[in-house]
Amino acid sequence: MRLRKPVLAAVLAAIASLAAPALAQDKPRVGMTYIVEHPAIDAVRDGILAELKAAGYEDGKTIELVTRSAQGNMGTQAQIASDFAGLNLDLAIAISTPSAQAVKNALKNKPVLFAAVTDPVGAGLIDSMARPGGLVTGTSDQQPFPPVLELMKTLVPGLQRLGVIFNPGEANAVSQVEALKTAAKQYGLEIVEAPATQSSMVSDSARSLVGNVQAILLPTDSTVISVIESVVVVGLRAKLPVFASDTDAVERGAVAALGFNYRDMGLATARMAIRILNHTPPSDIPALVPEKQDLYLNTRSAKAMGVELPISLVATARKVVGK
Repeated sequence: MRLRKPVLAAVLAAIASLAAPALAQDKPRVGMTYIVEHPAIDAVRDGILAELKAAGYEDGKTIELVTRSAQGNMGTQAQIASDFAGLNLDLAIAISTPSAQAVKNALKNKPVLFAAVTDPVGAGLIDSMARPGGLVTGTSDQQPFPPVLELMKTLVPGLQRLGVIFNPGEANAVSQVEALKTAAKQYGLEIVEAPATQSSMVSDSARSLVGNVQAILLPTDSTVISVIESVVVVGLRAKLPVFASDTDAVERGAVAALGFNYRDMGLATARMAIRILNHTPPSDIPALVPEKQDLYLNTRSAKAMGVELPISLVATARKVVGK
């Protein structure tokens, strides 16, 4: 029986509509989310995208990429994770501890890759760094604190009390403070905690440290780092040196930072993603901590906050701001 042209067109359209989902499934679908936008997280994200593209995974062509920011809201992050659970993803990438925890909880049977998570074991994401177990692995920015404390004691003579601003609701921030306390004992330093459960409280927490400490150290805490300028303003007015574990914080006013290159961390995360997309189980990919830490210095902030930077130290810095 010969079909009339309108009927034939309708039949072909129906066949195409049925075939489209099957074709779409051949293109890997990856969800990527992060708790908030700030330079470190942006650098990780950009590194991931650059390495994926270099390997032939280009959004809209050879991969379908769904990217969502929680804009600093945990309720929004939980909703994003829930949405991801309904997208039939081949892989979910979560940048930051809160994002990784939310995604892991929502995706029970899909691979999850975290990035820039300070304490993935303590956060309940993996069993161990060497043997992650389950469907989760990733990259960590777990910083060793002794080199940081040695730097601070060199630059702040007479340092005895060190203030730390952090969000007690972030597992990675709490673990950093505990690690900092342990390391500080070796240097005879007292850690003075200044909690801030949300970004709007960070400035008040900084002001509470004025007159009580000789310096402030900001860990890799998304709540705090996203508004680091408010801490820098306090430091400038009080001549209270502000240090950070996030190297991008130096360009935003911190005196110095020893930390990881977050773009490089993104590149490493993408290489792990590619292995997972090529069917390597996450449990077979050890979680990774970069070995090298870079020194960043801000000469303008140092002078304004009463810190003298030795020429020999400046010569070793990867980047010097404010010259």
